[in-house]
Amino acid sequence: MVEIELDGKKVEVPTGSMVMHAAEKAGTYIPHFCYHKKLSIAANCRMCLVDVEKAPKPMPACATPVTQGMIVRTKSDKAIKAQQSVMEFLLINHPLDCPICDQGGECQLQDLAVGYGSSGSRYEEEKRVVFHKEVGPLISMEEMSRCIHCTRCVRFGQEVAGVMELGMSHRGEHAEIETFIGDTVDSELSGNMIDICPVGALTSKPFRYQARTWELSRRKSVSPHDSTGANLIIQVKNHRVMRVVPLENEAVNECWIADRDRFSYEAVNGEDRLTAPMLKQGGEWTTVDWQTALEYVANGLKQVRSDHGTDAIGLIASPHSTVEELALASAFVRGLGSENIDSRLRHADFENRTASAGHARWLGMPIEALSGLQRVLVVGSNLRKDHPLFAQRIRQAVRKGGVVHLLNDNSADWAMPVAQRIVNDSRQWVNELAGIAAAVAAEAGVQAPVVAEVRDEARAIARSLLSGERKAVLLGNAAAHHEKAASLLSLANWIAQHTGATVGYLSEAANTVGAQLVNAMPGHGGLNAAQMLGGALKAVLLLNTEPGRDTATSEKGLASAGMVVTLSPFKTNLDVSDVLLPIAPFTETSGSFVNAEGRLQSFHAVVKPLGETRPAWKVLRVLGNLLGLSGFDADSSQAVLAKALPGVVSGAFVDAARLDNSGNVVPDLAPANRVPCVASIYQLDGLVRRAPALQSTSDGRDGRVTSGEVAA
Repeated sequence: MVEIELDGKKVEVPTGSMVMHAAEKAGTYIPHFCYHKKLSIAANCRMCLVDVEKAPKPMPACATPVTQGMIVRTKSDKAIKAQQSVMEFLLINHPLDCPICDQGGECQLQDLAVGYGSSGSRYEEEKRVVFHKEVGPLISMEEMSRCIHCTRCVRFGQEVAGVMELGMSHRGEHAEIETFIGDTVDSELSGNMIDICPVGALTSKPFRYQARTWELSRRKSVSPHDSTGANLIIQVKNHRVMRVVPLENEAVNECWIADRDRFSYEAVNGEDRLTAPMLKQGGEWTTVDWQTALEYVANGLKQVRSDHGTDAIGLIASPHSTVEELALASAFVRGLGSENIDSRLRHADFENRTASAGHARWLGMPIEALSGLQRVLVVGSNLRKDHPLFAQRIRQAVRKGGVVHLLNDNSADWAMPVAQRIVNDSRQWVNELAGIAAAVAAEAGVQAPVVAEVRDEARAIARSLLSGERKAVLLGNAAAHHEKAASLLSLANWIAQHTGATVGYLSEAANTVGAQLVNAMPGHGGLNAAQMLGGALKAVLLLNTEPGRDTATSEKGLASAGMVVTLSPFKTNLDVSDVLLPIAPFTETSGSFVNAEGRLQSFHAVVKPLGETRPAWKVLRVLGNLLGLSGFDADSSQAVLAKALPGVVSGAFVDAARLDNSGNVVPDLAPANRVPCVASIYQLDGLVRRAPALQSTSDGRDGRVTSGEVAA
């Protein structure tokens, strides 16, 4: 540790720290633009000049290492005059755009100009003009004359997103931030550049000119997309979601969010919203009131139960639904006497589940621990697109010396170095993973779980996993949805056991873990999602589910059902449904998600429900009452949660005893019959599919769901 004196206070910081770090520890603010705690030091802007005793001139706090006994003054005349001079230079070419700039009201340059700027300018020449850039549907670079060349966006691309999509060309007054070859900015984390830009050079294209920042109310929420559970600030005007930005949570998403977390809000304001209950009568859709719709559903379920028995009723629920919705859905189906409920919509191996009901497959470690891994084997995942924020964590680990290996069916660019790649048809993955297990056995001098061919790449992966300390075998979406998921898990556990690694599922959806904890899966004798979609039922309820888009099986089998009820925020499933019930998206309801690490996070509605929309938990509660089911008397989502997961509060982890990645079947080395069903980044759920800006990106245009329904 090194002790320095900062504005008369003694401060101790680790050796190698900069003056800026000492100031942060002491609670002293030093003005800055280019410095960001998550990025490397560039010392571009010089706004953080401070007075260091015995130094002949002011020194940049962000790039001046501390030394024992150093005396620093941040408020001396020398420091203040230096900072004022830098501000004068920064404002020389800056356009007077504040009245029309989207950054107005939350602009660092604007804020610091108040404290360090002059009341007038001595500059009389013409201001510099920088031509606008077209970089895609998410980021606006229309006013690049505002850029102060802090290079935060450039460093973010290099160091966090892993892709240097922006860079600085030319020098001096001719310097510009651009993409060089006219490309668009396509990173799945690109929207974070908008947040870290200290001026109005990079702004949100969908939000452009929609509202002034001081008109917006700010409300906390949680992302409903992948299993990170990214914390959000949703900004609202006149009960309409206008913008989404990250809420910093170092343990979950740090200060970043993925683009689908940021821009999917467009869907909740879209024309596709279902705002009132609808019935299909004579092939035509008619808008009705809630009482009529709910009584129609209740009477229909009673009729099916009377004519065909309770086993003819089933419910298919999306794992993007909340804990409360899934808990009541499970209670509703079982209250009717059926075990036909499932949330594993894209799975093919439905036997790969925990031995005990109410237990869940999970990440196997805290999300924060991903950043410190030294060895990682990822099986069946396009990590960068499936889990952008997990990929960012693992990218950090690689920058610290970590080594990543993959087993996948393609060699997609993960924007990080990958040491060994085993690329083969997904139907051969069990053989390939068995080869890695055999290589581990040979290196460790133990008996292999099965006899398998060993590739050179497998030997290299085995040697790597046997070295280092913090190690993980991570199973991705395609591995979880694989026809032989149980064999993959069993081999992963064997490899982990003999290398000292941890086994974890990256988990597909916001509430994949929560769905398992509230047992939104079939009990003994119950039908799974594929069987229910195959035509085995007479009455089907679809909760937040669009068959064919959210599922591995198409909706064709629903044609034989006497009644299909869709509970959705959107006008969907029109061909197969008989009833549409408008339920609230995550912005219009309170609820909870359990992320991949087993952390429960609750949130409140941020806007009023649109039209006649109602929270799904309330709809299920009323249906339960109409059918005379017990246990449907909760008057709040918090009461539902307390019953579903007793003792677990928001921000806390569920009981570790309920998180279980064990699996020990005899691996089946015969090739699988079909490829796993995996959703691409902007086809994951109904919200991202209906966000125009996301669908206009290169990933949105190229993205398709890979269906594994038809055997090859």
